[in-house]
Amino acid sequence: MAIREILRLGHPKLYEVSTVVQEDELSDLAAVIEDLRDTLIDFREKHGMGRAIAAPQIGVMKRLIYIQIDEPMVIYNPVLFQKSKQMMTLWDDCMSFPDLLVKVRRHRSCKMTYRDDHWNKKSIELEGALSELIQHENDHLYGILAVSRAVDEKSFCLRSEFKKHYSGGLAEG
Repeated sequence: MAIREILRLGHPKLYEVSTVVQEDELSDLAAVIEDLRDTLIDFREKHGMGRAIAAPQIGVMKRLIYIQIDEPMVIYNPVLFQKSKQMMTLWDDCMSFPDLLVKVRRHRSCKMTYRDDHWNKKSIELEGALSELIQHENDHLYGILAVSRAVDEKSFCLRSEFKKHYSGGLAEG
């Protein structure tokens, strides 16, 4: 439908908590899902990264995530639970600040319940990179950015410097 502007670090809407999606809103959100898809595809073409986007990143304050890895996946109202005690530390990036990487700690695994694009209730176990990705996107629904989860004050790196000084552990999202 349309490529939307991605809100950038510092935009006040990125720090707002999103509202729960109701079943009667699905038809109204169909256009938003297309916009999320088109915006993600455009971002990938320009930046060579991006696996998912949360609705708040385009200013739509709804609990909605669009993922495009192997095939598209729409997630409404995700709830994360049974988060593992085992953590992973990695360099995270975000479409809202594409030139900045942030070292964060995420749960190695968790479970998620959500509604799919047909309003069916689903449950999924997440591990590794997918667990990290969903945690990152779910944070957006609560107005939490990766910069707020930085391991310490030295956990920031410009993308242009990353390849010079670090290797491995980079996550996209």
